[in-house]
Amino acid sequence: MKGAEGRKNFLKKISELAEEPLLTSTIVLVLVTIIVLSASYPYYVKDFEDFLGQVLAEAHGMIFDILIIGILLYWLNKTGEKRQRIRMYKDEIDDFRLWESDEAAFRTVGNIKRLNRHKIYNLNLVNCYLSKTNLNYVKLKGANLNYANVSNSNLLDVNLEEARLNQTRFENCNMNHASFKGSYANGAIFRDAYLIKTDFQQAFLIKADFTNAFLMEADLRNAYLTNADFTNVNLYKADLRGAKGIQIEQLSKAKTLYLAKFDDELQDLVRETLPDLAGG
Repeated sequence: MKGAEGRKNFLKKISELAEEPLLTSTIVLVLVTIIVLSASYPYYVKDFEDFLGQVLAEAHGMIFDILIIGILLYWLNKTGEKRQRIRMYKDEIDDFRLWESDEAAFRTVGNIKRLNRHKIYNLNLVNCYLSKTNLNYVKLKGANLNYANVSNSNLLDVNLEEARLNQTRFENCNMNHASFKGSYANGAIFRDAYLIKTDFQQAFLIKADFTNAFLMEADLRNAYLTNADFTNVNLYKADLRGAKGIQIEQLSKAKTLYLAKFDDELQDLVRETLPDLAGG
């Protein structure tokens, strides 16, 4: 009976000791030190100099190991922290998706800019609400903004190259000098938007709505413009050479085509049929 009680008390003491990591580590260190020094005593007495040399050699190896392992652990720690932050920013974007409020818009834009600082541009922003925000100079190359609402926002010099922008709303946005090169913006809405010197080269703009937009000096070379709406659009000095699907009926609805550039055949047709628009 006493033996069982003694074992119980011993196990209890061990359990309590395990809850004190600093004390446990100290006890283990003392015990290991006693064992190692006791086992090494004969070497201290017989051949101390040779033993000391070996200890010093091991010490140098230990320093090298600490250096390499320390650098590796530091790198792994920083990399892990970076990945965790990136995952957190993306998760927050997912949390605010489909939430149409000013808070959701500003929080999402903040996360976009933080991800940009980590050189992350290819983001999933489908159905995100980004209205009335500042996205100037943001890079979203290859991002997916299908059905996103970016209306009434500032996007000066924004990089949307090769991005997916189908049915995206850009009404009343300031997007001067933006780049849509190679993007997919079929059915996108650019009503009342400022798109001065914007690059739409090779972009897919089928059924895009440019009503009342300002496309002065915009680069639309080799863009796909089938059924795009150019009602009351300012195309002063715009470059539409090589554009696919563009028809004279679309251009007839524009506000001005003064100094706009077209392929030779279409250029002649514009001068013949739309002299008022072509002449200023």
